[in-house]
Amino acid sequence: MPRPLAITMGDPAGIGPEIIAKAFRDAPAVLAGCVVVGDVATLRRAARLIAGTDALVLPLAQLDKVADWQAAPPRCIPVLQTCELPALAAFGQVSALAGKAAADCIVWAARAALSGEIAAMVTAPIHKEALALAGAGFARFPGHTELLQAEAAAYAGKAVADMPVRMMLANDELKTVLVSIHLSLRDAISSVTFDNVLQTLQIAHASVRGVAGGAPRIGVAGLNPHAGEGGLFGREEIDTIAPAIAAARAQGLNVSGPFAPDTVFMRARAKSGHAGEFDVVVAMYHDQGLIPVKYLGVEQGVNVTLGLPMVRTSPDHGTAFDIAGKGSADASSLIAAIRMARQLSA
Repeated sequence: MPRPLAITMGDPAGIGPEIIAKAFRDAPAVLAGCVVVGDVATLRRAARLIAGTDALVLPLAQLDKVADWQAAPPRCIPVLQTCELPALAAFGQVSALAGKAAADCIVWAARAALSGEIAAMVTAPIHKEALALAGAGFARFPGHTELLQAEAAAYAGKAVADMPVRMMLANDELKTVLVSIHLSLRDAISSVTFDNVLQTLQIAHASVRGVAGGAPRIGVAGLNPHAGEGGLFGREEIDTIAPAIAAARAQGLNVSGPFAPDTVFMRARAKSGHAGEFDVVVAMYHDQGLIPVKYLGVEQGVNVTLGLPMVRTSPDHGTAFDIAGKGSADASSLIAAIRMARQLSA
């Protein structure tokens, strides 16, 4: 690989550093060509944590610059110090210092990805409350997606509104793209507009590969029960969603719907090696789209930010403060996110 993949450490009080260390230990072939951007002491603690008392501790290689990644010895964790953390963060505790350290790592990786210094970025989980405490520069961002959108827009010299992004959650069985992300349910319903739905369809079409490698077959979930039942349970499908679908189809997109939200995900699910009816489902709001994918297995889910001029993936789970420091966190979703980032950046 001419350029490495960067893995941001996530909130140092959560399970991010631990699952990174486990991924390097358990899947060295997948992690080849990856560099961790974070705090060296935090990653060293994670390596000791997963080793226990009798096992060999996975060594760290501290890099002076990301270009040194190829000189790192095999079977180690290459770490580039990209944040300041005066002391190790207490496991499971929200803090401004931990939030700031996590945010600084994200910003470094985003700018490196945008400039082409790294091939892609994979982000370990952050805690949104800690991010909000990290200072005025970060408090306005609800999460990774919005922060990365702002960085990409600034790099391109555009307004944030001119850099539309969407969240996709994916595993081997189901992919779903969201019209809105981190909004209250009331605000999410209000965001189901013709322009937002059409833009989501366009981003999904441009970003997702179909089962045969071509344009994707997109199924669209309705907003209301039974997709409105002809207007009996709401008119959003008639007045907003269906016209957006018609406009997308007029542009040549393979879009169908709106379908009842309680069945469209089952129709799209790939099972036993057989493709589903759709390659991706466009969902109207956060929980509508994420619950079906997470139900199929959080350990294999991958979050992908679509619409950015760079590749960003992340595991399909949070910081898990309740188990941080116990050595029991599962690295499977992080490993899946690294695999997908490699595929998308190839």
